[in-house]
Amino acid sequence: MLLLAHAALPGEIQAATVDHGLRAEAAAEADFVARTCAELGVPHVTFTVNVASGNVQDEARNARYGALAKWAADRGLSAIATAHHADDQAETMLMRLNRGSGLSGLTGIRARTTVPGTQIPLLRPLLGWRRQDLGLLVEDAGIEAVQDPSNLDLKFDRVKLRQRLSGADWIDTAALAASASHLADAEEALEWCIMQEWEGCVREDGETLRYLPRAPRAIRLRVVARLIAEIGGKPRGSAVARLVDALENGETASLSGAVARVDGEEWVFAPEPQRRTG
Repeated sequence: MLLLAHAALPGEIQAATVDHGLRAEAAAEADFVARTCAELGVPHVTFTVNVASGNVQDEARNARYGALAKWAADRGLSAIATAHHADDQAETMLMRLNRGSGLSGLTGIRARTTVPGTQIPLLRPLLGWRRQDLGLLVEDAGIEAVQDPSNLDLKFDRVKLRQRLSGADWIDTAALAASASHLADAEEALEWCIMQEWEGCVREDGETLRYLPRAPRAIRLRVVARLIAEIGGKPRGSAVARLVDALENGETASLSGAVARVDGEEWVFAPEPQRRTG
């Protein structure tokens, strides 16, 4: 991506490398990128970030985008671009299929979105490129491409999947990536329907939010998730599905700081009462 961006927009790009501190090779790889940028005349900076405990992949992503967002804002950059490619897209889709993800998860990596928690555009211009084609481009430029390390701890799901896919010639990676793009189109249509349902069927009533469900279940799930988020919760998909099951059965249930009950045809959402102490 660095070579392509430099060729397309000479003098208009800057580069950043994030070292998560998770691999011994990362520092040397960052130095390699810095040297390449110096040869091209591209401003470059390396960030070393601390990854919080928990889900390593998620926390590494949060740390990475947090550092990049601050860098872009400080330098007045108009957007951030990452080098995710078609193989990344296929791996992401298969991982999420294996976890039973819904439509939103199966859309995979979006070609254009925003950096989490900001309004900074986040672009992935290489989603139509295969890893091997990008490697050949780098080699043609006289640069030895950095290979995926073979000694990564196999607790990383993506690394395990990548190793399995490398020998699976029956999987059409480009077709998987195209399917993810088609699903993204469907997700966009679903988002439009969700907005229609929200504007027509949700109303405020004092400290509560009332929802008169009219749409199919997939849209109800998204509306309920947004209702809980409006109250201040951070609901997860499977938990939202269980809450909707309860409401459809006429039951009262709580989730992520919100309590939901049925009142006639409406579902009523309110902050969960604080428990008394002492």
